[in-house]
Amino acid sequence: MSAVRIPVLGIVGGIGSGKSALASALSRHFRCARLDADQIGHRVLHQPEIIRRLREEFGDGIIDPLGHVSRSELARRVFGPGLEQQKARKVLESIVHPPIRLQLIDQLDQVQRSDQYELVILDAALLFESGWSNDCDAVIFLDVPVEVRRERVVSRGWSAADLASREASQMTLEEKQKRSDLILNNNRDIETVAAEAAEWIRQRFSLPQPTESVTMTS
Repeated sequence: MSAVRIPVLGIVGGIGSGKSALASALSRHFRCARLDADQIGHRVLHQPEIIRRLREEFGDGIIDPLGHVSRSELARRVFGPGLEQQKARKVLESIVHPPIRLQLIDQLDQVQRSDQYELVILDAALLFESGWSNDCDAVIFLDVPVEVRRERVVSRGWSAADLASREASQMTLEEKQKRSDLILNNNRDIETVAAEAAEWIRQRFSLPQPTESVTMTS
């Protein structure tokens, strides 16, 4: 069991800012345990009890022919600035956030009991909104122009309207910057950004120089 608490780093930014890319790149600088809240969220949506509760709240229209939750249909109902969407989003969060948090806490506990890692990276799109930032010792904000982020998400099959709708449902980027400990320009080569971030992390947490990395994903 590790005798020293392993620091937990959160990474935030706008949609398409490269949070997951930075998390992956940092695993080449540290022995990282990477916890992905979004992946946990996807798994939670397959739990029978969660499907039942979502069906009760949102109706059969969010269930696909295979009996799974249609994430695209659910997203259509909860993302956006409208009052009905805001209400629906709060209902969704009240259902899925508790089981996501339970899994995150369990994974964090496992990592803290291990001697394999020197840094935990918590990758969560709603890090501040969900309160999961309280589990972090520091947070990095990735600053990327909206035009660049739009190009990135369009290449994944999103539309500009999808981006605008999702971001209208989140805390403003300005507020996220205010709450973060370091702001990095991520409109550059990811290895350059990762090296800059790694140096800051080493100084912040008094970590040693790079060793062979070990990455744990959720």
